[in-house]
Amino acid sequence: MDTIWLTGAEWLAVLRIGLGLWWLESWRHKDKKGWFERGTGIAWAADVAQKHKWNAVRSGFSTVVAPRPKTMAYVVVYAELALGLGLIVGFLTPIALVGGLLLNLLYLVLMIHDWAEQGQNAMMALISLVALFAMSWQAWSVDEALGLFL
Repeated sequence: MDTIWLTGAEWLAVLRIGLGLWWLESWRHKDKKGWFERGTGIAWAADVAQKHKWNAVRSGFSTVVAPRPKTMAYVVVYAELALGLGLIVGFLTPIALVGGLLLNLLYLVLMIHDWAEQGQNAMMALISLVALFAMSWQAWSVDEALGLFL
């Protein structure tokens, strides 16, 4: 593939690293004390889920998340951190890309009424798909250095 300045694999690494930085920013701006001590993040999500137009979202949230709000707060916050770091350094990249795609799809469905959230999650999901199927771990990654997923 002919490109300007970088190789195709390096441009894909730029895309992967940018997505990782996006996940890291999502983690960074969260009020961790609020999420972990006061339960603000899961309480907000519960309010969104309760008003959701799809019954599957309401029942899924009440079955999976509501019974364990503290655990789910840690899962969400640290999943975003792990995704960000994994994508930035390129460690277990395909797993991070699939995990991020699934998390974005969950966010997309939960926030179906919020167009700003829809756009962000749709873009992140699209980047995940491109980075996954174009094997973005072939340059500038721990996976490449260890010979993983080649």
